[in-house]
Amino acid sequence: MPLRPDAEPLTPEEMEAFLSRVRAEGRSLTSEEQYALFGPPKSPDKPVGPIEAVSEMDAADLDAKQFSLLTEDFFGEFGSALPPIQFPMIQGIIFDFDYTLAQLTHPRDDLLEEGARNAEAYMLSTGMTLPDNFWQNIIEARRFSEEKSAEEQEEHIADDAMSFLLQFYGYPASKMDPAVLRRAVDTFYAPEMMAWHAEPSALEVMETLHSQGYRLAIVSNYNCDRVFQRMIDYSGFRPYLDICIASASVEYRKPDKQIFELVLERWDALPHEVVIVGDSLLEDIQGALNLGSYSVQMLVPTSSQVHYDNEQVVAQFKPDKAISTFSQLPEIIHNWAY
Repeated sequence: MPLRPDAEPLTPEEMEAFLSRVRAEGRSLTSEEQYALFGPPKSPDKPVGPIEAVSEMDAADLDAKQFSLLTEDFFGEFGSALPPIQFPMIQGIIFDFDYTLAQLTHPRDDLLEEGARNAEAYMLSTGMTLPDNFWQNIIEARRFSEEKSAEEQEEHIADDAMSFLLQFYGYPASKMDPAVLRRAVDTFYAPEMMAWHAEPSALEVMETLHSQGYRLAIVSNYNCDRVFQRMIDYSGFRPYLDICIASASVEYRKPDKQIFELVLERWDALPHEVVIVGDSLLEDIQGALNLGSYSVQMLVPTSSQVHYDNEQVVAQFKPDKAISTFSQLPEIIHNWAY
């Protein structure tokens, strides 16, 4: 119904109250009231015209020669039976580094002592005052930080461990030259960094897998990323890698699946399209199980800690495959891929 000149339209709340009163009074709106409230009715759709019948087409009248042309193999140079296109189910392989791809050429304790003595000598040369045999404290601080990292599943960075140690000897972070601290850590890690050498056939297998189109990555628990990246370069693996991650760069560690998911995100891959290869049941194989990936355990000489851990969890974490030499890996990957 038309509004008076001085009247205002109903608000939604007022309209709802009005309709409630109408329903309570048990009467229906008149057509004029409905049009006033809701507008005019929708115009009816235009009627659809009659569907024109289409007569069926006559079949093409082909003679034997014309028919043979249609069935002819237009790409005869490729052979009459082209193999179907196959898409591999495996997109990439994630490797552990230490005691998987590479082994130490010297006992680790000797390397730690050499590095710690060199780091102590360097800091003394800058004018720092340190107690006798301070190098032993450097080694203990590293071992303590590594134990805490494994226990808490959060990486304690090498620079922080050295800084924390030095504050007990009169060198808090506010007094310590960051460049000196960084060089002291690099000096400590240098002998170990240079002692990692590629496993026999590991480089050859990496080259083979890379040439076959698989993407390759290294993910390792290591508390100094810049040292770790140099180790990768020196051992010769860099040309075959798509990504290389140390736990120090992200601060969480294997077997936390987050560190592996960084690789999956870069590759745009699903967990079952990836194989994880490593020596540790606790870190590598458990990590693969957490992620939902294939796993291969390397049965090679490893650290005393990993050897002990493997014995404790051998009944709990089972790899999909276990191999003793890298030469066995390409066939396993191929079988899973196709």
